Amino acid sequence: MLLLTMCAGMFLVQLDVTVVNVALPSVGTDLGASLAALQWVVDGYAVVLAALLLTGGALGDVFGHRRVVLAGFALFGAASAACGLAGTAPWLVAARAGQGLGAALLLPGTLAVITNAYPGHAERARALGIWAGVSALALSAGPVLGGAVVAAAGWRPVFWLNVPVVLAAAVATRRLVPRGERGPGRVDVAGIATAAPALGAGVYAIIGGSAVAGVLAVVLLGAFLVVEHRSAHPMLPLDTARRTSGANFVAAAMNFVGIGTILVLTLYLQGVRHAGPLEAGLEVLPLFLPLSVLAPVAGRLVGRFGPRPLMVAGLALGASGMLNLVLVNENSGYAALLPTLLGLGIGMGLLTTAVVTAAVGGIPAERAGVASGINNTARQAGGALGVAVLGAGDLHDTGLIAGALWLVAIGVTLAGVRAPPDNPVARAG
Repeated sequence: MLLLTMCAGMFLVQLDVTVVNVALPSVGTDLGASLAALQWVVDGYAVVLAALLLTGGALGDVFGHRRVVLAGFALFGAASAACGLAGTAPWLVAARAGQGLGAALLLPGTLAVITNAYPGHAERARALGIWAGVSALALSAGPVLGGAVVAAAGWRPVFWLNVPVVLAAAVATRRLVPRGERGPGRVDVAGIATAAPALGAGVYAIIGGSAVAGVLAVVLLGAFLVVEHRSAHPMLPLDTARRTSGANFVAAAMNFVGIGTILVLTLYLQGVRHAGPLEAGLEVLPLFLPLSVLAPVAGRLVGRFGPRPLMVAGLALGASGMLNLVLVNENSGYAALLPTLLGLGIGMGLLTTAVVTAAVGGIPAERAGVASGINNTARQAGGALGVAVLGAGDLHDTGLIAGALWLVAIGVTLAGVRAPPDNPVARAG
């Protein structure tokens, strides 16, 4: 039940990444919103979420993840209600930013609670497999669920539906998650003050193509690293960052390819093959179904063999599927896309759980929140960059860039990813 509760929190966070997209035309008509305002309805959530994920994880390590998750539920629920009541576009954008703040507390906290609740490597890997499967299901369910709700009742219930789920999950969290003690460290105010704007500026630079924001992000990131090096209680211990750097590079590459490719394929199916929104959604099911189904299975395999073999296998399958896009053109039938859809879906199904396990599995419990925050930040930034880079090209460009990146990720995995220390079978391999 604890696992189900944490998955419910993560499901809401991931669902709201995509569920709003199909509601935007109705929002624009109802609120008289401009195209720029509608873009910020999406990006306001994404930028705040990415900017504060690391902070949310660090606060959980200091104050206890139960407290921070409950605060995240409260903020996310209140902001969801505010979205449903929005009378103007600025109101809705501000409420979406509030959702992003709540989500930034929730997402690393759910993963940290699961990590601490399942101390054994095998059982933790299985739990993370279920968490990863639900995450994939949330992303794929967003457009379908959002489209059904908007068609039946308009755009406001898209947000109102979050409220009862949040209430139920918050009650279950209070009952099921142990209180826990405060962590040994203190709040790193200087670290938060530099990390949050650095990450926010970086994601905004990716989404908006702003060179000024990119320069600001680099400057603030440098300041953050200096602060962390000198801090007695850093929010990001540099040894934790080094130990997980390989896994988090692969996590960023995974979302770069996965989320960016989904956008490109959706545009191709609707713009070139003239499929309707529902038809296009159904045609990408060969990607989403293996991803959702295989993630829990991969958790069992990771528990036995460690993350590295699953990461290599998933990256190899995904890379081969992406390189298949080089052979697809406007005259190709739908069957020509199946190797890409299946290769990427099966590859990510094997890869997702393994990446998360490699990033958080061997980290001490008192740093689980930071490790989760780093991993989720890498995934969010990778996805945003993938949309910006791959969305600007065609199928051939996508296939070459994505295939090459995942081949590089195989090398990073072989060189820099190790099994968690309590798995002697995997470590020996």
